[in-house]
Amino acid sequence: MVETRMLIAGQRIPLDQQRSIPVTSPIDGRVLGHVSDASPDQVTDAIVSGEVAYATWRKVSGVERSRLMNRLADLIEAEADAIARLETLDNGKLLRETKAQALFAARNYRYFAGIADKLEGRTVPLDSWETFDYTQREPLGVVALITAWNSPMQLLANKLAPALAAGCTAVIKPSEIAPLSTLELGRLISEAGFPPGVVNIITGGVEAGVALTSSSRLGGISFTGSVATGQAIAQAASRTLVPVTLELGGKSANIIFDDADLDRAVPGAVAGIFAAGGQTCIAGSRLLVHSDVAEEVETRLADVAKNIQLGDPFDESTQMGPVASGSQRSRILSIVEEARKNSRLLAGGSTPSDAVLDGGSYVSPTVFADVDPASSLAQEEVFGPVLAITRFDTEEEAIRIANSTEFGLASGLWTTDLTRAHRVARELLAGTVWVNTYRYSAAQAPFGGVKKSGFGRERGLEAIDAYLRTKNVLIDLSGEIRDPFAIRS
Repeated sequence: MVETRMLIAGQRIPLDQQRSIPVTSPIDGRVLGHVSDASPDQVTDAIVSGEVAYATWRKVSGVERSRLMNRLADLIEAEADAIARLETLDNGKLLRETKAQALFAARNYRYFAGIADKLEGRTVPLDSWETFDYTQREPLGVVALITAWNSPMQLLANKLAPALAAGCTAVIKPSEIAPLSTLELGRLISEAGFPPGVVNIITGGVEAGVALTSSSRLGGISFTGSVATGQAIAQAASRTLVPVTLELGGKSANIIFDDADLDRAVPGAVAGIFAAGGQTCIAGSRLLVHSDVAEEVETRLADVAKNIQLGDPFDESTQMGPVASGSQRSRILSIVEEARKNSRLLAGGSTPSDAVLDGGSYVSPTVFADVDPASSLAQEEVFGPVLAITRFDTEEEAIRIANSTEFGLASGLWTTDLTRAHRVARELLAGTVWVNTYRYSAAQAPFGGVKKSGFGRERGLEAIDAYLRTKNVLIDLSGEIRDPFAIRS
């Protein structure tokens, strides 16, 4: 069993056995431990703790915030193997993936540490010589940071790093499905020397989430997860007028043109959908292929899918682990069964029969061809290793199909024509467009969606804007006594 205590005001809160949730590994179904199902009072305690800490944290210099963030990055890098093991146990992703994500999280803390002492305002020249106007950028206060189960450490770094750099304090709520690496991060935050209450971590289910996101004491909310939950959070925040950043689902189009280098494009398509078992919001779950190369692409992809090595995510030879839970597996398989009626199955479509995988939540890598762009398989997020291939004949048709869903998080295109790359990238309705690559992340590159994929940006210089507000200060230097009944401009 692992340590699962919440962190409030710098104190690890003992587990309440009467209010606890089991944490189960999707690898073999065993219970890893229990986490607290935080009560509304505990949620309030965490927010109040953040408020108390904010009174002094907001005055801490950017240099000092940067020092602490770099120290946290040092600790994450030193503990990356242990963190990765926890996360792999928790959500079933490959160990080499979770370690890479832990190291990427550390990179995010370092990137925003470099911004913490550069949050400058500006002077604003007005029409009158006898006025002086300037702006200040101020932190929002206590922010709620809510993450999904598929990439807890990386998703949290997208939020916590800019929040800390801005001078905010935080209440973090990881998914109850995979909370362990986030709770371990709480230990590292304390070890790094952050003052008590600057970062608070609560665990729990829907009740805890509602109590957190409906609080009027928050300065902001950042959420990564499903569209339905994002809509509920936005609705709650509209009543309290708390600003929200939402990073929601995707149904990303990965487009292979007839002039693409297929030796690069096919592995790119594999990375887009089968890496992490397709459990990423950026998954290239729709593959649009020019008719002239479609048969070859379909044959290659079917062959790859049939030979992907499923198994223990701790084994270096494994290429795909389980999906995150039994309920997620059941949902994916029900979508696959429905898709069989209207699409051509090229590979997978079932639960693997290998006895080694018994007890785990495994789904075979699945490829469908001849998928109607209007079908549910092409329109609804599966969040699993299921690829939908659709053929196209013209560039205009590819763009139309790519933009034909309610989502707009990411997209990819494969071509050797530079002008086509720029032309198509302009037309795709997505927050990220990859050209001749897929599933590439960088701390410096802003990330976020359009349409039902959410709003706001994480990572990059744009991310810190979500945790700051601008104050304007105007000073009258004239010494004149003005007419109190007429506005002055």
